[in-house]
Formats: sequence, structure tokens, C-alpha cells
Amino acid sequence: MLRRDVILGLLAALGAPAQTKMTVAQLVSFVKSSIELHHPDRQVAEYLKKVILSNRLDARTVEDLQGLGAGPRTVEALNALREASKSLPPPPVEAPKPKPTPIPGPSPLEAKKIVEEARQYALSFAKRLPDFICTQVTRRYIDPSGLEFWQRDDVITARLTYFEQKEDYKVVLVNNRMSDVSYDRLGGSTSTGEFGSMLKEVFEPATETDFRWERWATLRGRRMHVFAYRVLKSRSQWHVSFERRLEIVPGYNGLVYVDRDNFAVMRISLEAQDIPTDFPIQQAGTTLDYDFAEIGGQQYILPLRAVMRMRNGKFLSKNEVEFRMYRKFGAEAIIRFETPEPLPEEKINEQPPRP
Repeated sequence: MLRRDVILGLLAALGAPAQTKMTVAQLVSFVKSSIELHHPDRQVAEYLKKVILSNRLDARTVEDLQGLGAGPRTVEALNALREASKSLPPPPVEAPKPKPTPIPGPSPLEAKKIVEEARQYALSFAKRLPDFICTQVTRRYIDPSGLEFWQRDDVITARLTYFEQKEDYKVVLVNNRMSDVSYDRLGGSTSTGEFGSMLKEVFEPATETDFRWERWATLRGRRMHVFAYRVLKSRSQWHVSFERRLEIVPGYNGLVYVDRDNFAVMRISLEAQDIPTDFPIQQAGTTLDYDFAEIGGQQYILPLRAVMRMRNGKFLSKNEVEFRMYRKFGAEAIIRFETPEPLPEEKINEQPPRP
């Protein structure tokens, strides 16, 4: 049975930076996001008072944001920025992007066959993996403001051993300092179970997952079928717990990226649904990416990166977990005690569809 625990530790609120430099495009994106997320008008306005623009804000842009729902205090702060930026150069004009030619998707019958191929892959995934050791780097972020201004809390480097289809974690470094604290005593938000359990539950026939082909995508240079899916609460085995005291099993939905050529699942996301209103965690979600890695001279598809996000009130928590330096399990396996640099953007972000 899949069990993925999501544990949220409440930390003291930290102040926003004294000043933040933004382009007009970044300012507009920020205000639009604040409107969509219903952030308090006073809170948004206070943050804008600390913003310094790098180019000119015009009255039309302020009016457009007001029309979208910016509150009176936010509009007042925007007008102050407009006055302060009068002498700056205008924002660069972006050339219109050509619309891509639509690429036909599979027929309903073909889509069903693709899901069945992906199901066979997912259900046998863990059995195909070799025994190995790798480095797991977890960068944990918090945002007490709820505005997605992330502050890094800590970096945990652990040795992950996968032996006979079981995972074992040993913390090696915390903020680049040697540590022997046990993984389950780290506190805050932690995550385990990325090596097959998520895949298995979503594709298990008993889960009765509803799949729907949605679109094409390009991920790490490979063409992907993207399927939207939904798992009902009555069929879910995803456990979400709060401070190891309270626990729920919510329904969830998400996206599955299936490689067009080999039907391997290369990305899967989960977003909790139907969370009780009195449960401390109001939002919980995970995205897991896979990529090719070499172990013992052979290529395998293995976890690359997982991102876990949660919300408790306005307090946000995010873990970015990377799996690096895979080695064959054995006495000769060597894992350097160091924290690798974060993965490059091209390994993470989806690229525009291409023919």
C-alpha cells in the first residue's frame, strides 16, 4: 500500500526583504497572482511600498490591474510607483509570438491503448530497478507571507539506499555540515516513497483512475503524451498527515506525462482534493520527474526530482528534492559527502510542443 506522509512544521514568520527590484512585467505578474489568490489588499500594498521598478509604469497598466480587481490600497501603491518611475525608460516591447500549428492527438481508442501500455510500465517499474545507492538533496523553503516569496530554510543531503525494492535514508549533511540525525527526526516537511509507490497506486486497476488525454508536451527533449487523471477519495491510498498527529486520505487529481516512444512515465503530479475544512493543511501537492541514469553500465529510468508543496493558512512550505550520483549497490559504491549544485532549468521545465 502506498503511504506518502506530508508533515508541516510551523516556523516563526520572517520579515520581507527591505527592498525588491522588479521590472514592470514582474510587477504585473505579481499583482495578477495576488488578485487570483485573494491576498489581502493591505498586505499586497505594504509589499509594493518596498518595490523599486527598473522601468516606467504607465497609467494604462495601473488601470488594467484595477479593472482585474486590485484593491484600493494596492492601486494607491501602484500610482506611487508610477510617479516614482516617470523618468525611467519604458518597458521593452515584446514581439507577438507566432501561434504553433496544432498537432493532432491520438484517437480515443489509441489513447486507451497508450494508458494500458503506461500501466504495464508503471506496475512493473519497481521490479525492474537494480539495487543502488544515490545522493538525495532536499532544499526546504518557507513563505510565512503566503505570497510565494520563498526563503530557503535548510538543505539536507542524505544517502539513499535502494535494496530489494526497499528505500533507506541516512542523513549525511545539514547545511553542508556533517550530521547523524535520523531522517524521521528532521522535523518540518519530509517526503519518501518516490521509487514506484506513487506510480503503482495511480495505475493500479483497483484504484479505478479516470484518465483523459489532454495535450502534447516536450520534456527533456522527448515528445510526451499528457494525460489528466482523477482518483476518487474512496479509492485513494495517499495519506496526508499533520505533525504526526492528524491524518486524512484525500482524493486527488493531476497529470501524467507518458513518453511517446517507449510509454515510460516521465512526470506525474498529484494535487489533493476534498480536504476537510477543519484539517490544518488546506493544500498539498507533489510533482515527480524521471530521467535516464546509468547504473553499472546500463541505462535505467529513475527519479530525477520531486517538488512537494503545502499550505497551512497563509503559511507555505516547499521541498525541492533531487536524486543525484546513482551508483550500483555494493561495498565498492562510493558517494561523496558533498551537496551538488541544483539541476539546470532545461532538466526541469517543460518545453513548447514541437512537430
